[in-house]
Amino acid sequence: MFDSVGWGEILVLVVAGLFILGPERLPSAAAWVGRSIRQVREYATGAREQLRGELGPEFDELRKPLEELRGLRNFNPRAAAARALFDDGPAEKPNRFAPTNGNGNGNGSAKPDLTKPTPAIKPAPEPLAKNERPPIDPDAT
Repeated sequence: MFDSVGWGEILVLVVAGLFILGPERLPSAAAWVGRSIRQVREYATGAREQLRGELGPEFDELRKPLEELRGLRNFNPRAAAARALFDDGPAEKPNRFAPTNGNGNGNGSAKPDLTKPTPAIKPAPEPLAKNERPPIDPDAT
């Protein structure tokens, strides 16, 4: 509930309370706020336990969508993109950048498989001369 309230905000509230209420009424106001928050938490806990007792296993099914919504509320697109790009997948997936023995199993053996022919490497296209127009495929445009 108060996850986003830091020490700086609490200090500002205490100073504002000191100016508004004065030093003689501030301790009793703080005690009242503490008792009220504690009482609200007890009511919420009691209501949750009562619902859990009445609904039984259906209560957990009811909470699943709420937990998913809580996860969406904490969704961070930057973290999701970084996780998708940089986190490794399942352990059984081979690392495609690891050295292989040519059969693609990624076992780390650096020995090439000499029974298979190596694919031909296409030469790089010649660079265009100065003021030369690149070839255009009229069907592609």
